[in-house]
Amino acid sequence: MATTGGFIAELKRRNVIRMAGLYLVTAWLVVQVGATLLPVFDAPPWTMKALVMTLAVAFVPALAVAWMFELTPQGFRRDAEVPAAESIAPRTARTLDRAIIVLLALALGYFGFDKFVLSPRREEALVAEATRAAAVRAAALPARRGNSIAVLPLANASGDASQLFFSDGLSENLIDALSKFEGLRVIGRTSSFRFRDSKEDARSIGAKLGVAYLLAGSVQRAENTVRIRAEVVRTDDGSAIWTNLYDKPYGDLFALQDELTRAIAVVLKAKLLAPEAKRQDERPPNGSVEAYSAYLRGKFYADRGEDGDMRLAIAEMTRATSLDPKYASAWAALSRNWTTLAALGLSGDEAQNAYAEARKAGDVALTLAPDLGDVYVARGWLLENQLDWRGATEAYQRGLELSPGNLQTMFSKASMLALQGQLDEAITLTRQALDNDPMSPNWWNWYSAYLSAVGRLDEAEKAIRDSIELRPQGSSAWAQLTIIELQRGDAQAALDAARREPEGVWRDIAVAMALQAGTDRAAADAALQELISDYGDVAAYQVAQVQALRNDADAAFEWLEKAHATRDPGIGNLLIDPLVMRYKTDPRLAAFCAKVGLPAPANSQTKGI
Repeated sequence: MATTGGFIAELKRRNVIRMAGLYLVTAWLVVQVGATLLPVFDAPPWTMKALVMTLAVAFVPALAVAWMFELTPQGFRRDAEVPAAESIAPRTARTLDRAIIVLLALALGYFGFDKFVLSPRREEALVAEATRAAAVRAAALPARRGNSIAVLPLANASGDASQLFFSDGLSENLIDALSKFEGLRVIGRTSSFRFRDSKEDARSIGAKLGVAYLLAGSVQRAENTVRIRAEVVRTDDGSAIWTNLYDKPYGDLFALQDELTRAIAVVLKAKLLAPEAKRQDERPPNGSVEAYSAYLRGKFYADRGEDGDMRLAIAEMTRATSLDPKYASAWAALSRNWTTLAALGLSGDEAQNAYAEARKAGDVALTLAPDLGDVYVARGWLLENQLDWRGATEAYQRGLELSPGNLQTMFSKASMLALQGQLDEAITLTRQALDNDPMSPNWWNWYSAYLSAVGRLDEAEKAIRDSIELRPQGSSAWAQLTIIELQRGDAQAALDAARREPEGVWRDIAVAMALQAGTDRAAADAALQELISDYGDVAAYQVAQVQALRNDADAAFEWLEKAHATRDPGIGNLLIDPLVMRYKTDPRLAAFCAKVGLPAPANSQTKGI
């Protein structure tokens, strides 16, 4: 105890304890002032961390100095060298006491100033910023209207995973059927189906989708019986305003669907659109429930889009048409599936044979049902992939006239208008589609591309970040942000975005693009050569884009010709491409556009980089 007491007494004599108190009070005051002033000068976040770490690390050395040295009139001297008669430690102690008192007074004053003056202002600023952010987010969502509904995917209550196609198919049928009612806004499939098995409550889902009502329920198919439980829920309070249970023989499925649709329409006080809307029906004319099941199964495989699924979809649609040869919707879907298989999975003669099958099935559909919107959507998809953009636009336009509530047709028409340089109308139509299907990442991606093409870069960045938020590992979104940063002239930001693109062809393309804007020419050259070596035969258009970034016009046009020779679908994006459109006034670009069936580049609204 004596030893401990002696040690403490020595600490006091050497003013170590006072130095510790003075240091801590000073450090606290410095940190508080730094926290207030550093943000004013836009100091990076690490600055504050560095300040705190420096003060913490210096604490022990400060105490060591106080222990080993004494402040004398001649300056700092080692404590052991100062005779007791010459020591002024007591005077130094009084000086330190006064300094501590002054600093404590300053600290208390600052504390009061912060609490009663600065803190309320910070809170007001935070509230204002939160309000602004909420307003921006609310503006980005569709406005909640009295008659608006999202059909959540009906749960498969059969206990058999192979019946998922059936519950999904009935859910999609409800979306299509309800979209034909006047004054009723119906959220599209992509957004509604994101909430499959969701634990979120009705209020949360309603806020995200901007709807007043949700339709939820389950489907159970057992042998020859179909049981559907359904309820309509208000999203403002989560209350169910209508519930019902339907038990019908499987053979009465179509009557059950109609009964359910009418009941929901009555609840929401919706009125069917013009009588011709009734003709937009994807059910078989001979009433074959088996043909309809094959059709639903084919749609399920096509929507899933995994390896081999498109061939399974083709097999199911072929079966549906064999069960009812006059089944126009199945013929149209078969045409779409053949086109998709050709465009995404085949090449050479195999692709041409698949396109021929697509045209054949589409011709049958058109003969059977010239007033069916799906027929023209299938024809538009075929023409789009055969680079007949004008023909595709006309087909999508007719499909939209016949089925105005079809969001996919609306988006497809917008994309064709954009590819012909009519970007203002394309932006409006795409925004309209997104208002009714706000959680479709692919649509946000294209919306961003259209906005960036006309120079609305901040809006374009917001749109592409929405896409990334919805699908963080999706391909090409970070590549699109790379182009936006290149348009801004920020090479480093472009490279940062490119490196966040998931591994694969789009990452390699984006990095090659970004490096062209930097100062490391060796890296830029190497990236270009690697791109040509790895993807020159399948991504000739993207090589042309990189050459355009290098401002090598001759090489850019050489690669455009290669893209045309290989029927690279990227050519279709030429008139919305700010990279290639730097040659907007070059006669060679006008000649190339004429050759591939695109309008003159001078008429495009795209701004070249």
